[in-house]
Amino acid sequence: MIIDLHTHSIKSDDGRAKVQNYCQWIKARDIPIDGFVLTEHRQFDFESDYSALAKEFNLIILKGAEVETEYGHVLVFGVTEALTEQFNFSSIDLPLAEVIEKSEALGAVPVPCHPGRPRVGMSAHLDEYGIPKGVRIVETFNGGSRNNEDDIAQSMAEQQSYLGIGGSDSHIVSHVGRCATEFSNPVHSELELVEALNAGEFKAVSFKT
Repeated sequence: MIIDLHTHSIKSDDGRAKVQNYCQWIKARDIPIDGFVLTEHRQFDFESDYSALAKEFNLIILKGAEVETEYGHVLVFGVTEALTEQFNFSSIDLPLAEVIEKSEALGAVPVPCHPGRPRVGMSAHLDEYGIPKGVRIVETFNGGSRNNEDDIAQSMAEQQSYLGIGGSDSHIVSHVGRCATEFSNPVHSELELVEALNAGEFKAVSFKT
């Protein structure tokens, strides 16, 4: 099963894609993914229910979040209401250690994203803050990466023995599915996604041309 783990809809401040349009594009263009995760910026979208769209288009549509720390941006999978009460998702300077500790304590999985990117990627802050403790997984394929950003991410992952996921980081419809994550076992819910990530039975894949 292949899932794009990093997408943004119009719920994000800079997102320009409607979820229905993502679904239509994936099917019309035969994008080789089975679903996607909406990781809206600095929030978890409790309001939206995409189950009808998922059924109509036979796609997995899950939700996560993208938060901001001193080490750059971090995807969080398995978000619950209890977790949103542990730290301020809307903050732009969360301590990464706190995000990791509180996420894992409540069964969520934090994943630094586009870590090879200047300013908002983890690698840009290693000289200042050092190697962070508790990171297990990073995004090694990002659909919005430029130049050698993915190479930096992959090199860092190899050096630190991190596992790697892939996501398109799509903000517009035509970018969905550029990168994704292939799972050994089916993933149909946010709980199963967390279980699969914790099990380490996945690999990052890229469909960028």
